[in-house]
Amino acid sequence: MCGIVGVAGLTPANQTIYDALLLLQHRGQDAAGIATAHEQFFNMYKARGLVRDVFRTRNMRSLPGNSGLGQVRYPTAGSSDNEDEAQPFYVNAPFGITFVHNGNLSNWRQLREELFRIDRRHINTNSDSEVLLNVFAHELQRAVTGAKLDEHAVFEAVAAVHRRAKGAYAVIAQIASFGMVAFRDPNGIRPLCLGALQTAQGTEWMLASESVALTGCGYSLVRDIQPGEAVIIDQEGNLLSRQCAEHSRLTPCLFEYVYFARPDSLMDGVSVYSARLQMGEYLADNVAKSLRLGDIDVVMPIPDTSRPSAMQLAARLNLNYREGFIKNRYVGRTFIMPGQAVRKRSVRQKLSAIEMEFRGKNVLLVDDSIVRGTTSRQIVDMAREAGANKVYFASAAPPVRYPNVYGIDMPTQAELIATGRDTDQIAREIGANGLVFQRLEDLQQSIRDLNPAMEQFESSCFNGCYVTGDVDDDYLAYLNRTRGSGANSSTVTVP
Repeated sequence: MCGIVGVAGLTPANQTIYDALLLLQHRGQDAAGIATAHEQFFNMYKARGLVRDVFRTRNMRSLPGNSGLGQVRYPTAGSSDNEDEAQPFYVNAPFGITFVHNGNLSNWRQLREELFRIDRRHINTNSDSEVLLNVFAHELQRAVTGAKLDEHAVFEAVAAVHRRAKGAYAVIAQIASFGMVAFRDPNGIRPLCLGALQTAQGTEWMLASESVALTGCGYSLVRDIQPGEAVIIDQEGNLLSRQCAEHSRLTPCLFEYVYFARPDSLMDGVSVYSARLQMGEYLADNVAKSLRLGDIDVVMPIPDTSRPSAMQLAARLNLNYREGFIKNRYVGRTFIMPGQAVRKRSVRQKLSAIEMEFRGKNVLLVDDSIVRGTTSRQIVDMAREAGANKVYFASAAPPVRYPNVYGIDMPTQAELIATGRDTDQIAREIGANGLVFQRLEDLQQSIRDLNPAMEQFESSCFNGCYVTGDVDDDYLAYLNRTRGSGANSSTVTVP
């Protein structure tokens, strides 16, 4: 999971890209990078670390130009120290292309082999993003054979990418002396949106993973890039678009709404904050059916993502709401930690309990999800240590029972606490007196209530249904065998 941004402006773009990356920092804390275009040259700087730590004044001065790309990246399972896999990526043929990608290709190994054997292109990292860039570059070269580069060739190249690539991908690319290109996979699994800023000189454009990057930089949200669509912003600032996929449908990742996206973002016409309120409404109904409400003295969120759901649940059930945990905002989100031992330590560093809110009370803790159960178990222990009498737990998401292959690093079912366990067994594992999960149909409906046009979702980690149709037991077995080998640069680890 990553955050990407592209700016096609009329004034120096480096500061705007930097500001946008700060607004997308929650989508990646491992590495950051910016590439700008100036005259006939690309200028790039990238390194591991947070945006504020990667870029210094000297780095920003080395990034001239009115257009550019940026990315924040999560660490790789098993290869988080590989700085070569930080983005943007660059290839010099056929025209010079810089490239940022959010998502994960499910057939990237096959594509890498095809690039080597057939397309005669060399891949220098284990990153599926570099594979996707080279597929795009190769198809662009084929599309312009005997003709100059124009929008028709670019759209044809994107169409060819859609025919070859499987998985989740939102992409922004710059082509030297041509302009900016953005496209989204035919299933629309990963988000991408377009914004505009009207200035005295003309219109400036921004593309980003989330609308908060647009609005936070003064741009207005124009619309979301549609599944399978490609958008071109040429050097004169003209906007062109075309549907490039033969078959497209909107199936966004449910985990974006549950956990990854900022609550102040709009994604595919849905307010993330409103969606989380709706999750709390539906979860409240299930809590009322599963637990004795008279046994619950207070509802508490696990900060920060679950707060809207917890507030709405408490209001619907007429229960007291309290903030029982204080979050240390100078510790990173625990799911990005590369090792289990580090994750365990970081939970205590990240959260502390207010004892007076727990002492002698029966508390209902609300979290966005339970994946490995490590964080949930420690939080229940903290509540008991703070004096709670009974600790109940509610998850705004259903049990995670299957690996996610579209950008979230959950490659083995053995690591998932819900594997082979029912709700009561999971409750015992995390030490809770009772546990309630959101129903999948309620989670989907909470988003569909806000955008009825959303008929389907990417819900594979909950139901094992993979929308790209190329993920089977053999594929999952391969992931299981290669766990920890550092085979992919666009995956993240969740608790």
